[in-house]
Parts: sequence; C-alpha cells; structure tokens
Amino acid sequence: MAEDEPVLETKLTSTKRRWAADGKFLTGRVARPETDRLPPGQHLVKDWPVLDLGQQPHIVLETWRLDLTGLIENPLSLDWAAFQSLPRSDSLSDIHCVTTWSRYDNRWQGVLTRDLLDRVMPKPEAEYVILTSYDGYTTNLPLVDFAAEDAILATSWEGAPISRAHGGPMRLIVPHLYLWKSAKWLRRIDFRAADMAGFWERNGYHMRGDPWREERYSGD
Repeated sequence: MAEDEPVLETKLTSTKRRWAADGKFLTGRVARPETDRLPPGQHLVKDWPVLDLGQQPHIVLETWRLDLTGLIENPLSLDWAAFQSLPRSDSLSDIHCVTTWSRYDNRWQGVLTRDLLDRVMPKPEAEYVILTSYDGYTTNLPLVDFAAEDAILATSWEGAPISRAHGGPMRLIVPHLYLWKSAKWLRRIDFRAADMAGFWERNGYHMRGDPWREERYSGD
C-alpha cells in the first residue's frame, strides 16, 4: 500500500478506534520485576495439578461448537474447523490457582481473545462475559479482563494438544486472574451489560479473582 493511499474505513476499524478513544480493554497492568512475579500466598509447582467439578466431559470434535451470543454485532456459532481457521497465535504466561499453586512459563497456542473480539465486535454496552463449559461450569469476567493482551483460547500447551483433563480440546487462559476464571471445555461466551455470578462465585469465591490482591473469596 502506498504511503499516501487512504486506509479503507470499515465498521471494524471504526470500532477499534472507538475502543482506543475510550481506553477500552486496558487492564492497567504493568510489567512486574522478577521479585514480584509470584503473587502473595502462592507457591511454585513444576507440574500442572488437575482440578475440576468431578467430571471430565468427553467431547467429540465432529460435534464440538463454540457459540458467541449476546451484545455483539456478529453472533457466531463455530464448529471445530471454523475455529481452527481463525488466526493462530503463540503465548507465554504464568498461571496461578486459588488453591495456592503457581506455574511459570507456560507455552500456549490458540486464538487470542482479541482476535475473536475483532470478529464478533462487542456493542458499547457490553461490559461482561459469562462463560459456559461442556460440564455445566460457569464463570464471569469483566470484558476488559477477557480482552487482556495475553488472554487466549488455547488448544495447545507445551507443544501438544491440551489434554481432556486440563480442558481440551479448547479452554480459556486469562493469566492475570486466578485460574478458576479460565474456563475449561468452553462451549459458550455470552456478552452482557450486567455482571452475573458463576458457579464458584455463587459458592463464596470472589467476583473478579486478582491474585496480586488475593481476591480469593467474596470477603477479600
């Protein structure tokens, strides 16, 4: 493209400009020095412990779907092939579980949430997402957290497909929040104007879950 050639104005580019003008999807996070890398109350592990609600759904890729609904310009229902055709990205991040373990330098591959947001284009009144999994699990997130730069819909961990036990074939990873916010076996993402407690939030966990603030439980 020549330097003096005008950029084609589309609904997507104008929406992105509005997000930038409004400061949308800025989490306020800053890079942390190595000495502050481990959140308070956490300890390091080298494995990846398995935690779930007691069942691990068997998901057949031929019938797998991800539905995106609610306050978005372009609702989508993606089968596995359509999801795999979205832009692919690699990501490196730490993860932190509310049960006090953390694991450094996890390598993911999948679809960045920001690339998904480019497709569905949340409406201005969308402020939260409600995540629903194949096992019936639900959790809530502010849209600004879902849209974090390193948030990813991951299909691969450490160079191999994510196992069923860890949420395969696809799970969300939002590294800057406790891991219960990163729903396994993700089936639906619903964009809403108002917040709504998910499974653990209804059972005493914090509505947001920032590890550095130790937002573990509702009274924290």
